Amino acid sequence: MPDQLDQPSDVTVLGAGIIGVCCALHLQEKGLSVTIVDRLEPGEATSYGNAGVISPWSCVPQSMPGMWKNVPKWLLDPHGPVRANLSILPRLLPWSWSFFRNAQIDRLQAIADTMSYLVSDNPTAYRALLKGTGHEDLVRDSWNVSVFRGSGQPNLNDLAWKLRVDRGAPVEVVNRGELKEIEPDLSDEYHSGVIFKDQARAYNPGKICKVLADKALNNGAQLVRGEVQSVRPLEAGGFDLMVDGQVVEAKKLVLCGGIWSDKLLRPLGIKLPLIAERGYHLEFQNPGVSLNNSLLDVTQKFIVSSMESGIRSAGTAEFAPVDAPPNYKRADILAPLTKRMLPGLNTSDAKRWMGTRPSFPDNLPVIDRMPGFEKLFGAFGHSHYGLGMAPGTGRLLAQIVTDTQPNTGIDGVGVARFL
Repeated sequence: MPDQLDQPSDVTVLGAGIIGVCCALHLQEKGLSVTIVDRLEPGEATSYGNAGVISPWSCVPQSMPGMWKNVPKWLLDPHGPVRANLSILPRLLPWSWSFFRNAQIDRLQAIADTMSYLVSDNPTAYRALLKGTGHEDLVRDSWNVSVFRGSGQPNLNDLAWKLRVDRGAPVEVVNRGELKEIEPDLSDEYHSGVIFKDQARAYNPGKICKVLADKALNNGAQLVRGEVQSVRPLEAGGFDLMVDGQVVEAKKLVLCGGIWSDKLLRPLGIKLPLIAERGYHLEFQNPGVSLNNSLLDVTQKFIVSSMESGIRSAGTAEFAPVDAPPNYKRADILAPLTKRMLPGLNTSDAKRWMGTRPSFPDNLPVIDRMPGFEKLFGAFGHSHYGLGMAPGTGRLLAQIVTDTQPNTGIDGVGVARFL
């Protein structure tokens, strides 16, 4: 951390991931000065390791009707998409109860509407943010192709597809031959697919965050490197942050620290059902095959995309304490699964990664002013959707901070739903 900071900014943002950086940029667009605080460099934590999908059709919650029936099978399958650490069960069980209750049809429609609002036209939003940086090519046109093998068959009347179609997604069902034309390296085992068009993918998600952080710094933002130990409210309405043993003054404070936002809020009397959902990926750095689009294996629930540094396979989930050591077996299971999808894949040079997704039981973030604190705001809890929701979150958060928010589209992300 610098020995001495400039004068306190109008707003201090805790978190230099993609949510915090997009919030900083949109606050600057509102004419506010910004300080960003994080213990890591921008884009080095959870924002680094996602699957890179930037889709305005990411409006399907993780919890769907009947999903609970699959959980025992998934937990028993060593290659299954979900794992749970026994030590987290006291928090996981009530969270899971709420999670599955949100699969009711009336709740799903409202959740999907809010998700759709936050991801609306996100490829265009990212391109606008990247304009003039010299790195506009980090966002590339791409389709999202959900691929089927075995007995699974695409049916656009199924709820997961219908939620997207009803919100304007351009969709096409393709057969085996058409799949091979689109992705020549895909296994012949896949017999059909559902294509979602008019979207994009991140060629390097972590680099996008770094480039946008540099843009914010070039626009006058300050960056403070250090770990925030505590947040102390001041009588005047601002806050003193203890950052690596030094005090940083914040006139207004925005928490964009993902799962760590919960730790800072609890001493202030704000307790929320935010849980750590850890995700893993493998990146094959000399893959020997190529992909034109992002592919989702419908059966095993993992996504494969081409990145600047290779082919990345991501999608497993593990519920575990934040400070638990990584269980890289969760990453290793992706190697045979991805090899099955792409038979020509070279799996000998794979790099593991683990990050912690902050997840609420309704799959929606909190983007709101915190109760009891006029100058404290939150933008965290984006579950699997942080990359896609980041521009929309930044825009909405800046409107809330400046009291210029619209009257529609934001009910589902208020903190009051958990209090």
